[in-house]
Amino acid sequence: MLSPTKLLSIFVLLAFLLVGCAPAARPEEFVMEESAPPAAEEPAAALAESPAESPADSAEITDETFDLVNYNIGQQSERMIIKNGDIKLLVKDTEVAIDGVTQLVRDVGGYIISSRVWYEDWYGTGYKSASISIGVPVDQFETALRRLRGLSIRVLDEQATGEDVTDQFVDLESKLTNLDATRNRIRTFLDQAQTVEEALTINEELSKVEAEIEEVKGRMNYLAGRSAFSTILITLSPDLPVITPTSTPMPTATFTPMPTATSTPWQPGETVRQAGQTLTTSYQSITEILIWLILVFLPILAPFVLVGWLLWRFFQKKK
Repeated sequence: MLSPTKLLSIFVLLAFLLVGCAPAARPEEFVMEESAPPAAEEPAAALAESPAESPADSAEITDETFDLVNYNIGQQSERMIIKNGDIKLLVKDTEVAIDGVTQLVRDVGGYIISSRVWYEDWYGTGYKSASISIGVPVDQFETALRRLRGLSIRVLDEQATGEDVTDQFVDLESKLTNLDATRNRIRTFLDQAQTVEEALTINEELSKVEAEIEEVKGRMNYLAGRSAFSTILITLSPDLPVITPTSTPMPTATFTPMPTATSTPWQPGETVRQAGQTLTTSYQSITEILIWLILVFLPILAPFVLVGWLLWRFFQKKK
């Protein structure tokens, strides 16, 4: 069983967590101020035991908060805008245009994110096309687009978008301030823990707060990095030559005379020969019919004819 003093310490810890993790009002300026919870919500005994925060602790929180990819919120006066561009160019020589894009990236201090090259067949000839994604400093965004237009014969399509994330960054900064203050309070209670059970309970809450702090910092780093560098997607299409298909001449019609009918002389010998062949074929056909009648049809019909004849004789005798 926990003693009343231990239970009171745990309740005070939960009260600090609820007050510290509540969403803070958005400040009008990027100034970090830690608001102490009302004295009525904290028992006098806990206030007597909790040491006051020193100026050194406040300075430590400030340095940790603003160490985000060399971005100092207190000195930032411009809006944080995430810019994206998409431009499609018709170029005379794709290889030369790729070299121009590479030189542009070096000049503005950017970097190439990804690239892709493919070939298109045009009347038996392969023409090179390319797609390149680059990152440029945000203050060089318009300059980069202007120089890209100069590499082309004609701009086929161009699109630019921007997203203001200043408010999101300010909200994250306020949340990080409250989380830092809550973490420091939890560390104070961890130092005052008297049993292993109390230390484990407090350390579990401390781990949750620190995980949330890392998540907030990661989001702030992402917004700061995306607003510091803009992304441009470049598509390079070659200027395909106009090829006129060669016409095939139509063949000229030539007159072909109709053949003249030639008269055939009368040949009585040929007629006699054909007549003899016809007569022979006729006799062969008659002979084949007789053979079929004698060998096939008579054996089949003979029993029926015999039975019929016998029946006829039988009835004749009765009459």
